[in-house]
Formats: sequence, C-alpha cells, structure tokens
Amino acid sequence: MNKAKKETATIARQMRRITAVFCVLAVLLLAAVLGMLLAYSNNNSRLLHNVTTASEFNQAFKENIDQKMYYYVIESQYSEGLPLDEVKSAQTLARDLLSTTTQKDSRLAITSVLDLCENLETKLYEIEATPGYDERQSQLENNVYVLTSLIEEYMYTYLYYEAAYLNDPQAQIYKDIIAETIVIALICAVLLIVLTRYITKLSNSITQPVALLCERVEEISKGDLRAHEPVQSDENEISILSEGVEQMAARLNVQITENNKKQDILRRTELALLQSQINPHFLYNTMDTITWLIEAEKTQAAIEMVSDLSTFFRLSLSKGEDIITLEDETRHVSSYLQIQKVRYKDIMGYTINIPAELSGAAVPKLTLQPLVENALYHGIKMKRGLGHIYIMGWAEGGDILLRVTDDGAGISPERLLQLQTAIQNGQRVGFGLSTVHERIRLMFGEKYGLSIGSKLGVGTTVTVRIPNKTKGEERQA
Repeated sequence: MNKAKKETATIARQMRRITAVFCVLAVLLLAAVLGMLLAYSNNNSRLLHNVTTASEFNQAFKENIDQKMYYYVIESQYSEGLPLDEVKSAQTLARDLLSTTTQKDSRLAITSVLDLCENLETKLYEIEATPGYDERQSQLENNVYVLTSLIEEYMYTYLYYEAAYLNDPQAQIYKDIIAETIVIALICAVLLIVLTRYITKLSNSITQPVALLCERVEEISKGDLRAHEPVQSDENEISILSEGVEQMAARLNVQITENNKKQDILRRTELALLQSQINPHFLYNTMDTITWLIEAEKTQAAIEMVSDLSTFFRLSLSKGEDIITLEDETRHVSSYLQIQKVRYKDIMGYTINIPAELSGAAVPKLTLQPLVENALYHGIKMKRGLGHIYIMGWAEGGDILLRVTDDGAGISPERLLQLQTAIQNGQRVGFGLSTVHERIRLMFGEKYGLSIGSKLGVGTTVTVRIPNKTKGEERQA
C-alpha cells in the first residue's frame, strides 16, 4: 500500500472526527456554564470573606487603640506600651483586603484605611518622643483619636460598598452572562461553519465518486474493459471499491484474451461467473441504495454497505486464484446476502450454518453465490410474503456437501425435469447453475457437481458435492 493510500481517511474515521467536534463543542459549552457558576461562587465567597473580616476589625480596633494610648499617655499601671503590633496587624489586614477587592469604591476606601494606619503608626512614634504630659495629651486627642475615628469611618465605608455588592450582584452577573454568552455564541458559530463545511465536503467526497463509479460500471457493462484510472476519493472504502472494479475489469479483459487464444472451457465458465458479479442492475441498485442511505443521513448503514460491496468484489477476485477456502466463499456469499438484505429486508431472511472445521476446505470460488442468487430471484421474489434462504454444509465420507435451500415459490415437476436435464447436458439455465456444475465437473471429475430438487409452492434445494481437500492438497493434485 502506497503512502497516499495510507493517508486516505476512511468514512468511519471521518465520522469519528465529526463526533469528536460535537463532543468538543458540548464540553466547551459545559465548561463555560461551569466557569460562570464557579466565578459567581468565588465572587460571593470573596465578598463574604471581605465583609466578615472587615466587620471583625472594625468592632474592636478604635476602642482598643484609644484605650491603650490613653493608658500610655497617663502612664497608667495598666499601660502595655505603644500598640504598635495592633497597628501593624491592621496594616497587614488592610493590604490583604486590598488584594482581594475588585470594586473601585471599595478599593478607595480600603486604600484610605491603609494610608491612615501608616500615618497612625507615625503619630504613635511622635507621642513616644514627646516628653511632656500636656503635649502628649494634645497629640492623643488631635492625632490618635482623629486617625482612629477616620480609620473606623473608612472601614465602615468599605463595608457598605462590599455589602451592597454582595446583596445585589445581579447586574454584574447579568453583564458577565451576556459577555460569556456572546463569546460562546461566536465559538459555536465558528464551529458550526467549520462543521457544516466539513460535513458538506464529506458528503461530496462520497456521492461524487459513487456517481463516477456508477458511470464506470455502466461502461464496463457495455464492454469497455480498457484500463482506467480508479476514481479518486478521500474515502478509503470508495477508493478500494473503485480499484476493485478496475482490477476486476482488467482481469476480465485478460481472461477474455486468454479465452480467445486457448479456447479453455474452464476459463470461459469462470469468466461467465465473474461477469455476473458486475451485473449492472445489481451494481446500479446497490449504488442507488448507498446514495439513498447517505442522503437519508444513515451514514453507518452506508459505511457497512460499502464495506460489504468492497468485500464482495475483493473475494470475487481472490487474487486470481480459482480455488479458495470455504471460509472465504462463505464470507463472499454473506457479503452478497447482506447487500441484498438491505434492499429486500421485507421479504428475505437467511441463515448460514457451515461447521468451523470445514473453513479450510478448498472450494471453487463463486460456487455458492450463483446458487443463492438463483434462490433469491427465482424463489423468494416469486413468493408472496417473507421467505428464507438456508445455506448448510457438512462432511460426508471424503466429500463436502453444500446445500442452498429456499422456501420460495418452488418449481413445477415439468420445469424441474427441464432444469435437471439442461444442467447435466451443460446447457445455460438459471443464474449460473449449469456453469457451476460444469466447472466442478471439469475440476474434480464426473462424480462431482450439483443436483437440484424442488416442490411447487414449498421451495427449492440445490446440493453441491466437492471433494474434502485443503487448498494445499488441491494444488498438489
């Protein structure tokens, strides 16, 4: 696989990216809402802390300082010296409040408190340096008492503004919500535009290549098997499907050339079966169904159908091998039935029951699918109501028996006799029945091939007998 192919994104990966974008958008919206709630909670907690701290400070500061300075000035026995520690503590508290305050008026008030505390500290030192009682008393009344009153007043002012903002925060919250809503709306708009363009690009990268692939299939159905460049697509499944169609067309062209040169009966029968795999009606209907699923936004169902169609073509080619394992043959017919079940879900069901121990057995490729197709179009579709196709396999002696049974319309005795005679004589009847029978007999001998049984109104059973060998044993034979 080349580098370009490795870099091609699958449809599933593209859808995971879209899902991731939606998840990111949801996370961003949730984060924005949580952020708003957290900011509101933090703001209220901060305001409550500031109000509580300021209230406790204001209740005792003035009375405490005034009393201690009075004792100091009159040299009372209760004097503890200058209350410098209390003033410094007040300065520290004011600085802390200033660092957590955001409102302009509150900051002006607490800044004034801090300045007044620093001035008060200076005045305390001046009183300490003043020798006379009268002079000290004058400074106490004119400086200390005035400053403590102002500190108390400005602290009350601070409390007023903070409490007011705490009691009526709705206006600011409303502004914050509007601002954050605008930001979120812009982010959502940008993401929506990007997401819309991405989805449009993804849709075009699927529908346009599918349309080109349909045109190419129509050309193939008209006999144009010349080499063409595969349809270019950003989606890996479409690229694989297109490459599979081109490889199949190229292989058909080679097989036609070899058939003209060698007149090999076995190759001619295989070619007929391969051509049936690109039945234009089957491909048209499948492509139309994929397109419908995409337009109906059933992207996962479209991905699965493209994957089934890719598996169907890949196993049809099987790297040019005539013999494949029974496991691959079962996968091939299963992919075909899955595609058809989407189209005929109201009338068709199916069951595959082949033991795992037979999965490595060798079987001519394109053995089961023509039988299943015959059961669908000649049995199930002709029946009124729901029908079922059963695919079974088992070992019997040294052979393997594969059986395809439907409970469809069945075949009349006269028509059944015609079919049995035609199959034995190698005449072309049904949907590849004689071709399958002829190939098996050419590969394994007259003992092997298919048999058909049917009852009108009950259903039809086609049984294939092949030798029980592995691929290695078949090559050696």
